Amino acid sequence: MSVPLSPARRRFLGTSTAGALFIGLAPAAVFANAATAAATSAGTPANAPFTPSVFIRIGRDGIVTLISKQPEIGQGIKTSLPMIIAEELEIDWRDVRIVQGDLNPAYGSQGAGGSTSTPNNYNEFHRLGATARTMLVQAAAQIWKVPASECSAAHGAIHHGPTKRKLGYGALVPAALSLPVPDAATVTLKDPATFTLLGTRIGGVDNAAIVSGKPLFGIDVQLPGMLYAVYVKCPVLGGKPVSANLDAIKALPGVKDAFIVEGNANLNGLRPGVAIVATSTWAAFKARRQLEVKWDEGPGANHSWSDFAAQAKAAAGKPGTTVLRKDGDVAAAFAGAAKTVEASYTYPFISHASMEPQNCTAWFKPADGTLELWAPTQNPGSGQALVTTTFGIPKEKITLHIIRSGGGFGRRLSSDFIVEATAIAQKVGTPVKLTWTREDDLQHDHFRPGGFHHLRGGVDANGKLVGWHNHFVTFANRIEREGKSILQPGSGGSLSGDEFPGRWLANCLLEQTALECRIPMGPWRAPGSNVFSWVFHSFIDELAHAGGRDPVAFRLELLGDKDIVPGTGERGQSYNVARMRNVLREVAEKSGWGKRKFARGQGAGVAFHFSHRGYVAEVAEVTVSKTGELKVDRVVVVTDIGAQIVNLSGAENQVQGSVIDGLSTLMYPELDIDKGRIVQSNFHDYKLLRMPDTPTKIEMHFLKTDYPVTGLGEPVLPPLAPAVCNAIFAATGKRVRELPLSKTDLSWS
Repeated sequence: MSVPLSPARRRFLGTSTAGALFIGLAPAAVFANAATAAATSAGTPANAPFTPSVFIRIGRDGIVTLISKQPEIGQGIKTSLPMIIAEELEIDWRDVRIVQGDLNPAYGSQGAGGSTSTPNNYNEFHRLGATARTMLVQAAAQIWKVPASECSAAHGAIHHGPTKRKLGYGALVPAALSLPVPDAATVTLKDPATFTLLGTRIGGVDNAAIVSGKPLFGIDVQLPGMLYAVYVKCPVLGGKPVSANLDAIKALPGVKDAFIVEGNANLNGLRPGVAIVATSTWAAFKARRQLEVKWDEGPGANHSWSDFAAQAKAAAGKPGTTVLRKDGDVAAAFAGAAKTVEASYTYPFISHASMEPQNCTAWFKPADGTLELWAPTQNPGSGQALVTTTFGIPKEKITLHIIRSGGGFGRRLSSDFIVEATAIAQKVGTPVKLTWTREDDLQHDHFRPGGFHHLRGGVDANGKLVGWHNHFVTFANRIEREGKSILQPGSGGSLSGDEFPGRWLANCLLEQTALECRIPMGPWRAPGSNVFSWVFHSFIDELAHAGGRDPVAFRLELLGDKDIVPGTGERGQSYNVARMRNVLREVAEKSGWGKRKFARGQGAGVAFHFSHRGYVAEVAEVTVSKTGELKVDRVVVVTDIGAQIVNLSGAENQVQGSVIDGLSTLMYPELDIDKGRIVQSNFHDYKLLRMPDTPTKIEMHFLKTDYPVTGLGEPVLPPLAPAVCNAIFAATGKRVRELPLSKTDLSWS
């Protein structure tokens, strides 16, 4: 894959940012008046395209090129965001070409995480398309000398109703080039009822290249004269190299250099290691096998999962170090409860395990101090900033090309692989591609933190929940902040006082204790929610059973009759209870909840969760054989993610993928820690779901509501695990309180 920008693409980016005007307040609303740009040059070329914004280019052949600014990590954003512009622009999708945008301040925020790409860009992209359409209408009206109100856009052309005349967009380019950008108040957006593209099924713009094996991903990047590198870090997390047999490695076939990188103490930054640079990835990998390093293992060598579990057990009987929420009198509530239930829930550290291991190509040019990067990253701006703070290279001297990622799930929000590649490139002085092995990827991840929840709940004589206590034991790194040493819980490892059902109960105590560790942690798909939903909705199910209540009715009672519960805690998000009640009732209806009598060994379970602005409820139906073999027969999903599904194909893909990913994470993966080392090394001992284990049927229902459009990459995953575990209890009478599920004997008689 030849990745450097073509001259035509460089011209496009250059001309479309000249003479820019800002409409509104958001950087994403940047428009460039082509006439203003031309006035500052020698004149407008005869074949100049119409570039009304940094995101839109219309050629004289009628082809529309749209910039997709967010990183594509498999979530489909490279297709769906341009669809919004194309809808307003009234252009047939077959006449649209998509170009991945590099990191560029003109594009505004370019991160892909937290299911934010759609909600952060939806309204602005509608305005982008509508403004370009308005200018084309005005151009046609000028040519025909008719009122613009008599003209309309459809299928890549402007139509004059009274005379039935038509001009294609390509023919309108010369006239449109001379027009000023209209005031935002004069631009009319389409009525959603008239949408013809949004809400339909559109295949991914890269699908053909993916299925035919064409180079698309970071690991495919090729540059002239490029070298290849591996980077070896201490097997003990947080350790560093003292010495290595570098001379012996340099003498091996194909090896060009080998050296120690000092790195720093930032667990999520440039960790110390040994670099090997060779003429091919294979030569670098072979040389690595003969590398001998003396390591300073550091305090992380004392870490073990068994020790962490013992510390968590000891903490269970003590007050938490931090009180997150304290409402009412929990002790009195338990004393007066008809029944109390106590349970402990445990889950391990896990890896992101994206199919494409981390990689980055870097080219540092000492002559002018510039750096060019080709990175499959979810957060290019953060990557650029980390390079600047680590090496002192000014941002204006860094060019970062965003390359399609072979999966992310939050892992590529971190930028350690980018600074590693940069450190090697600075030493080598030629283009170099760093490639992690699968073992690197698994054992040096920024892991989803493990956790321990010690829970107690009480119900009254009517089966109503009257008291809730959760002591959460989590993991934290020690960091320096404003001159102070503090413990910072890992991403997704900090419980909010607003978590359901905390805000809903008169008597609630939420506590947290952090275990200090040297394990790097980072966001994992639906951070926090992916495990909290399993813990809370599994325990809620236990309480419903103890109170003799139907699980759906018990949850509806818990939600209450208020429409909004305001946020007051760490996350501070208001919770639209009416939306959650609607999805819960709808999933009960669509699944036929309570209308089917299951045989022993079969059962249904329910759960819901509010995550990343999405309201989702799920029902899982399972069959468990007497020997304990689980089959998920059916999963029914109801989502409320706002007023519009952008790409129905992409939305269905995200729901199905979330269900399968959620089931996989429930059933198999875990990382053991022994003497500071991750024990598992590859997919032979880090199992993931295989095709025969996937649900037989996944049913999807999207509620169309009058709320802002939001994302779908994360909200569907959290409710899957508790729905399945609650169904397992209904089928077998066995509760699952430890992940992964493979550690629980599900056999019954």
